[in-house]
Amino acid sequence: MTEQPAPYRPNPMLKRLEHGIENVLFNSRWLMAPFYLGLVGCLAVMLFKFFKKLWEFILLAPSASENDIILGALSLIDVSLVGNLILIVVFSGYENFVSRIDPGDHPDWPEWMTKVDFAGLKQKMLASIVAISAIQVLKAFMNIDAVFDAQKMGWLVGVHLVFVVSTLVLALSDRWSGDHGGE
Repeated sequence: MTEQPAPYRPNPMLKRLEHGIENVLFNSRWLMAPFYLGLVGCLAVMLFKFFKKLWEFILLAPSASENDIILGALSLIDVSLVGNLILIVVFSGYENFVSRIDPGDHPDWPEWMTKVDFAGLKQKMLASIVAISAIQVLKAFMNIDAVFDAQKMGWLVGVHLVFVVSTLVLALSDRWSGDHGGE
């Protein structure tokens, strides 16, 4: 007759220690909440910057050239896109890494806010960065008559192309891995 090995019984002390460590790790996600609150503060600063630029734009508009109007509008769009980027990071970062957001009974709650996973967050962030970068290149191009610096223009276009290629590579890798942006 062969002896049966005794069934495994975990040490209760080690099991409690493991559970305690897992609790600390799980609850450490709340350390990210102040970062997202700080980004909300950053969004308020961007709002202030937007209104400051808008006021300057309005004051200079009567005597501004067509190029100046376009450059002013592009500056406002640029600040708006950065604000959108901050908002995307705040909502999807909080939802993905801290806690689920309960939209409750908010009828105008945007559908995407609680449905962007980490892959979708990366894609939306890179798309926003590409748009912001494109605006910077366009602003430099629109200002080419006033100040032309070939080296600066080359760097702007080069960095923009790096962002574009990075975004395309990320989108392709997500598609090949079967992740379609989390939506």
